[in-house]
Amino acid sequence: MTADFQPLWLKAIFLLGVSLLFTHELDAMTHSEWRVLPVTSWLAPGLGRMVFVTLHVPIFALVLGWLTSRLPKRAAQGQFWVSVFLVVHAGLHVAFSGQPHYTFEGILSNTLIFGAALCGVAYLWGRYWMSRD
Repeated sequence: MTADFQPLWLKAIFLLGVSLLFTHELDAMTHSEWRVLPVTSWLAPGLGRMVFVTLHVPIFALVLGWLTSRLPKRAAQGQFWVSVFLVVHAGLHVAFSGQPHYTFEGILSNTLIFGAALCGVAYLWGRYWMSRD
């Protein structure tokens, strides 16, 4: 698979995974995720919330810039690494699930987290198989 060609089904899987991740971040606000993360868990609740939200602005800007690069190879690299992150992110949720402030137990939260990971795996698998041709 060349960097400038991607079948529609593969791109759709990737975009679904990213959409699930971004929607998870909305859900994360209702679960006070900053109380679980090592970077923000030690901060006072109001400050932790502010830092958590504020840090998402540059992170989202960098990720979106990477994914929309005019250089096809760079955009493809972004899709690969974001897909890897979708899987790692789910693993982090499993690792943090034993913490007392962890509240992502409902079907919505778990569908967003693990659905994104499933899309990440499917994208990586599809990309691998497309590269074999």
